[in-house]
Amino acid sequence: MTTSEQRVVEGRLSVIIPTLNEAQELPRCLAALTRQQDSRFEIERIVVDGGSTDDTLEIARKAGADRLLEIKAGRGRQLAAGAAAATGSVYLFLHADCRLPEGAMRRIEHTLGPEPFRGETCAGAFHVRHEWSTDAGPWVRRFVPLADKRSHRTRYPYGDQAVFLTADAYARCGGMPEQPLMEDLAFAKRIAALGPLAILPLEVRTSARRFEQHPVRTVLCWCAFPWLYRWGVSPERLVRWYGAARGTRK
Repeated sequence: MTTSEQRVVEGRLSVIIPTLNEAQELPRCLAALTRQQDSRFEIERIVVDGGSTDDTLEIARKAGADRLLEIKAGRGRQLAAGAAAATGSVYLFLHADCRLPEGAMRRIEHTLGPEPFRGETCAGAFHVRHEWSTDAGPWVRRFVPLADKRSHRTRYPYGDQAVFLTADAYARCGGMPEQPLMEDLAFAKRIAALGPLAILPLEVRTSARRFEQHPVRTVLCWCAFPWLYRWGVSPERLVRWYGAARGTRK
């Protein structure tokens, strides 16, 4: 079902969360959503799982996810599937290891304008702050703050910045690229073609687990991948180099 064919409910915000073995992080993500009580939005929670072998699906069910989809893994593919199932007039793409700050929904509402959300700005994102464990090494403590600073000055937000936009803008920009990596950069460029994105001065909290598990490789990937992608290296090749990060907090 395409965005143009599905029913759109004004005043509803669809939160789309891709998961793959996120049993540890998903409860924090969903709990932060339940605390968003200060806006007029009706929140629709859509979890799109890519084949988890842990308790992710059971956690999503018990937490009361409004929609639970199961498809082949691939973050861009999962996000696109969630958007295809969404019924809100606003979409928010949220990684499972990210937690929205209190007041996030109210700020989104103010940014996009009152119902039916036809303000001058049609999309936005947040600042991000990574959280590391107590025994994080010097690479993590040195380089993770640089990743946080990027979110304060970027034109093209990354996926962990909780990108949001109207359903109309999503349709007009061509939707989420169904690719396994760098889908966030490609998507941000599509949105930016419609107009500037508003970067809101609230911080999404996200896990620094990838930096902690593979600090050197992660820093190298973080610095090099946007350039390699621009130079034509395929997302499929990049995702093989990137690897997976599913760790525990301490």
